[in-house]
Parts: sequence; structure tokens; C-alpha cells
Amino acid sequence: MEIVVGISDMKISNDPRVTIVTYSLGSCIGVTLYDPVAKVGGLLHYQLPYSSLNTKDARRDPCRYADTAIPVFFRTAYRLGALKRRLKVVVAGGSNLMDENSHFDIGQRNYLAARKLFYRNNVLTDFEDIGGGSYRTVRLELQSGRTMITGPSRRGPLCI
Repeated sequence: MEIVVGISDMKISNDPRVTIVTYSLGSCIGVTLYDPVAKVGGLLHYQLPYSSLNTKDARRDPCRYADTAIPVFFRTAYRLGALKRRLKVVVAGGSNLMDENSHFDIGQRNYLAARKLFYRNNVLTDFEDIGGGSYRTVRLELQSGRTMITGPSRRGPLCI
């Protein structure tokens, strides 16, 4: 069974039959987490780095911003039995699309917001596929815990 994560969205499950997927990660960031003991996994697709850009919108849609989405994402996984020390964390996205002169650097700013939150909370990432100039699709198989990243610049899926 495939569960699709949209932009400014997250999905977390402990059903081993589930594969969670997000499409078209451009400057957005996708974060997967997986606890191999509890068999809890999730995928977050956030759009912007900081909720201070629009605090009213952040209250209504916390998954839009890194600084509100990431804490909610991890807390939800913990409620399903995941433990921080066992988590496998993968980060992908942050492409430089439609900003060829790097004027706004949204992808890089999105990535740095996650790195800052992870550093402050002692979260280590197992793999990162960041930057570049193309879209990515990210899949997390809960049966195996495998994260697969595909995109037009790849000959085949990158499996972590």
C-alpha cells in the first residue's frame, strides 16, 4: 500500500505493508525517519525554512516550515514507539530550481534550517542527497526500512 505525502505534509506509520512516497522534491526538503526495532517510519516534505515568515500560516500549517514541521514529525514518531537513538534519518531535496543565479537560495536555506535543528537536538543523519538542479522522488519502505531516492539525474534508484 502506498501513502503519498504532499507538499507541506507528513505521514508516519507502523504498518509494514506501507510504502510512503513524496514526489517532485525541488527546493523543498524531504526527511525520512525509521526505527528498525519499533518498525515506525515516516516522511516529511516541508517547503520553507522558518515560520517567522508567516506565524499565522505556521499555526494553521506547521508542516510548511522546517522549524515547526521537524519537531512535530519527530514527536509523532516517538508517540508510535520510535526512539531517537535508534532512528535512521535521511534528508533529500534542496535543489536550486528556477533560481539559476542563486538569488534566493531557498533550497540551501531549507537544508540549513534542518541542519540547525538536528544539531541542536543531537540528531545524526545517516545519508543526505542535497542540492543540484533536479527534482527527486523519495520512498520509504516500512517492511525493510529502505529509503530510495530517484530523479532525472540518476541512472537508477539510490537505496539507503
